[in-house]
Amino acid sequence: MIAYGSGLRLSQLRGLKVSDIDTARMMLRVSDGKGGKDRYSLLSPLLLTTLRSYCKRYRPTTWLFPGNDERWPIS
Repeated sequence: MIAYGSGLRLSQLRGLKVSDIDTARMMLRVSDGKGGKDRYSLLSPLLLTTLRSYCKRYRPTTWLFPGNDERWPIS
C-alpha cells in the first residue's frame, strides 16, 4: 500500500524509519532515493490511518519494517 500510494521503490520502502513519517505535512521522507538524493512523497489520509494501525499493533521503534534483528531493516 505504501509503495503504490507513495510511489516508492522496494529499497526505499525497506529503508523507511518511523521518524520519516511527517503527519503535520502529510509527507513521507525518502532517504537515499534515485541518484542518492533525499526527497519527499505524498502521504494520503487512508495510508496514514493504515500506518497508525500498523504502528499501534507492531510498535516499531527505529525502522518502520524491522528485520529479525531490530537494528536493521527487513531484508
